[in-house]
Amino acid sequence: MKEVQLLEILEQEGRPLAVFFYTPLCGTCNAARRMLEVAEHMLPPDLIVASANVNMMPGLVAQYRISSVPALMVASADRNTDPDIYYAMVSVERVLEYIRSVTS
Repeated sequence: MKEVQLLEILEQEGRPLAVFFYTPLCGTCNAARRMLEVAEHMLPPDLIVASANVNMMPGLVAQYRISSVPALMVASADRNTDPDIYYAMVSVERVLEYIRSVTS
């Protein structure tokens, strides 16, 4: 997904959104991506899940102050508050808890 498309989705209300920030050569990012893929099967179908290579999205990284990868940014459907960013993807269960706490 391109940076412009992701910024447009972040501005739209209606569906919750989770954006996984990574870099291609990050081993921890690969492990976190697998956790998110497992978690996706247990999340509501209306949740939009996107991936973002931080090397290709400097504006988005600066705007949301992404300080390290892997990072998971979750925005609620109503977009009333700034998206939350989660850096400690320890387990599938913790990722699920985090996403559910923001989107429910």
